[in-house]
Amino acid sequence: MPHSSAYVFDAYGTLFDVHSAVGRYRGELGDVADQLSMTWRDKQLQYTWVRALVGRHKPFDEVTADGLDFAIASVGGIADGLRQKLLDAYMTLDAYPEVRGVLSTLKAKGAKLAILSNGAPQMLEAAVTSSGISDLLDASLSIEDVGIYKPDPRVYQLAVDRLGVAVGDISFQSSNRWDIAGAKAFGFRCVWINRFGQPDEFADMIPDTVLTSLAPLPEV
Repeated sequence: MPHSSAYVFDAYGTLFDVHSAVGRYRGELGDVADQLSMTWRDKQLQYTWVRALVGRHKPFDEVTADGLDFAIASVGGIADGLRQKLLDAYMTLDAYPEVRGVLSTLKAKGAKLAILSNGAPQMLEAAVTSSGISDLLDASLSIEDVGIYKPDPRVYQLAVDRLGVAVGDISFQSSNRWDIAGAKAFGFRCVWINRFGQPDEFADMIPDTVLTSLAPLPEV
């Protein structure tokens, strides 16, 4: 893959571990922890797609809360007080261990770096600050600027407009295969971060590169 002048990263699942919120309270949640976390994530994403398609936008923090409420109901409830603790934890998710090193290396090579995320601005600010990567980013872009969720093409256009870089000079990284499909259809060069060994899909919108973490990205 040719050298890119800009690297744009999805946030949730790519830079930040979406399951780390539940992970912090695994002891209090007990046996339902994994099911709760998976359902929460699934519903959070489903709600973004439905709202984008029907034109009923809600910010990502509200969609995240709605997804958690469904997940809580699906496991038969959780202890009082845990719902708010989980929502608070989602604001400061753990970054994957390789993230800062990779961003630092790319920055040293002169690349522009940005986040392009479904996250609401205050969510992104909290996550970026708590993970200590704010100094490495040229932009942290939220879909709230266009009022519709990925994979709408208007979201990917945000990165082109804000970074001032041609579509073909942007390398887009996401752990979400549907997000890679959207970015590929838009015209980005795409790196799928397949952290969990998922099977491929969307055969007409394939990534340029597949990695199991962000670690090898600077050498790709």
